[in-house]
Amino acid sequence: MLRLITTADDFGLTRGVNQAVSEAAARGILTTASLMVSAPEAADAVARARNLPALAVGLHLVVIEGTPTLPPETIPDLVDTDGRFPSDQVRLGVNYFVRPHVRRQLAAEIRAQFEAFRATGLTLDHANAHKHMHLHPTVGSLLIGIGRDYGLRAVRIPAETPFPRGPAVRLGGILRRWTGILRRQARQAGLLCNDHLVGLGWTGHMTLPRVNAALAALQPGLTEMYFHPATQRDETLARLMPEYEHFAEYQALLSARPDPAIRLTTFGASRNMR
Repeated sequence: MLRLITTADDFGLTRGVNQAVSEAAARGILTTASLMVSAPEAADAVARARNLPALAVGLHLVVIEGTPTLPPETIPDLVDTDGRFPSDQVRLGVNYFVRPHVRRQLAAEIRAQFEAFRATGLTLDHANAHKHMHLHPTVGSLLIGIGRDYGLRAVRIPAETPFPRGPAVRLGGILRRWTGILRRQARQAGLLCNDHLVGLGWTGHMTLPRVNAALAALQPGLTEMYFHPATQRDETLARLMPEYEHFAEYQALLSARPDPAIRLTTFGASRNMR
């Protein structure tokens, strides 16, 4: 069976992102969205999601390039002088490995984000992380362990499956090993994972021709195809993702027409089929 989850990341970041999610869920092929619980427009995103019962929503964990849920003074080793998560993935990753007190702060922040998601009243469909930070074994382990306390039942594995006419995504040795570690962690915890992924090599550039090419080459099993749509470009998107084609991805979600043999689904619905 060809099963496809279509996910919009960064739900809650801007009104343009939220509007794109709403319209793509109502009129296009979007089935799920990943919510940034402490992003500037998170409340608007939650309100929209409540009016879209067919849209499944999960947690888009933010521990890099974003706003924390806890007060910055309680997690001083995770944030910069502006009280935000920095962009340096290497430094963050090293700190998680070698500094126990940093890991404790990280665990507290991850729990706070799951608490914030629970407070929305939405059903937790899945979890993943901004910039795929859950590939880091420490972040992945904490996301899974803490997430299970909040009903987490599915997690994204960010390893793209090669396909004809697709991008050549070559993960480095460390990232390849970390992908395997994350899949093992998830499976040992009884969580559902995607078998295949589309969107890593074309992150920010999932235009209609590329989406159609990926749909034509879909493999048996559960595939997640993820997007970063927005109805308009604003200062926030231009600053954080200057090269992304947000509007083109929004249009692709509205215009793509998967073959009837492809079943559009969500993580929650897919788990219920197991």
